[in-house]
Parts: sequence; C-alpha cells; structure tokens
Amino acid sequence: MTQDLVMEIFTAALTLAFRLALPVLLVAMLVGLIIAILQAATQIHEQTLTFAPKAVVVALAILALGPWMCNQCIDFMNYIFSLMASTGL
Repeated sequence: MTQDLVMEIFTAALTLAFRLALPVLLVAMLVGLIIAILQAATQIHEQTLTFAPKAVVVALAILALGPWMCNQCIDFMNYIFSLMASTGL
C-alpha cells in the first residue's frame, strides 16, 4: 500500500464525513438562527426553547436523509473493497 493510496482513502473518508454531516448541521444552524431571531424579538430566553425544536428537526433530518446516508456509506465501503481487491490486500 503506497502513501498515495493511503492519502486517497483518507481524503475520500473525510469528504464522505463532510457530505454526511453538512445537511444535518445546516438544518440545525438554520433552526437555531430562526429561534434566536424569535427570542431576540420576543425577549424570551428559555434554554429548552432552543434545544427542543433543534433536537426534533435534527432527528427528522436524520430520519429523512438516513437512506441517502446509508447509500453513501455503502458506496464508500464498495470503493474501499475494490481498492483492496485491486491492490491484493
């Protein structure tokens, strides 16, 4: 296994991690921004008001994006196994 191959696998793994995390993080950030604007407008600063909606929306986002995330992970594993087969590991 060469250093170039290791770096290619590492880069693919990091790219996959960013692709999987980005949609959920964007949804959480958007909901947090909307709640922060509402809290600033109404001057209600309750901790549970920020946590509960974010938790629900993130859970729904993961539920909705779960099949896509699984397919991305399966594609990555197929890529890893094809590299292993081609290099004879």
